[in-house]
Parts: sequence; C-alpha cells; structure tokens
Amino acid sequence: MYKSISPNLNFVEEEKKVEKFWEDENIFEKSIAEREGDKPYVFYDGPPTANGKPHIGHVLTRVIKDMIPRYRTMKGYMVPRKAGWDTHGLPVELEVEK
Repeated sequence: MYKSISPNLNFVEEEKKVEKFWEDENIFEKSIAEREGDKPYVFYDGPPTANGKPHIGHVLTRVIKDMIPRYRTMKGYMVPRKAGWDTHGLPVELEVEK
C-alpha cells in the first residue's frame, strides 16, 4: 500500500527537492491566487525582534506565525501574507528620551 522509505533518508536533500519543486512550479503564488475571493482570515505578523536580540523564543513564535496562516489557507481561507507594523521605533524613542 505504501512505498518503502529508506531508513537512511537524507532529509536535507529531500527538503531541497521539495523547495526546488515549489520554486519551479510557483506553488506558494498559486496557493494565494487560488484563494482570491475566498473568506479572508486576518493574521497580523509583527516584527520578530521588537523586544531585544533574537533568541530561541523567537524561533517558536516564528514557527507558530507560519503554521497558523498555512493551516487557514489549507482550510479554504484567503490569508494575506503581510508583515505587521513597526514597533522598532518605540525602543529607539525611549532611549532618545533618556
């Protein structure tokens, strides 16, 4: 029923193949185009490092911020992918005021 998979599978190579396929076939762009006119799902994705230097906690939030829009797209929603607002200005302004 299922094709056998080698226990010595090279995951890096497999990922490169999938990435190349997605790039060659414009899969991401097609997934967005197919959803034009569908019910929108708004997901605000703010800047990744507004609260200091990047650390492992930022990785988790980036993964979540990637998974939710992908899931909603698969469920038939139109999910625009746009970065959020600028919050880097506030830390700079606070430092200037000191």
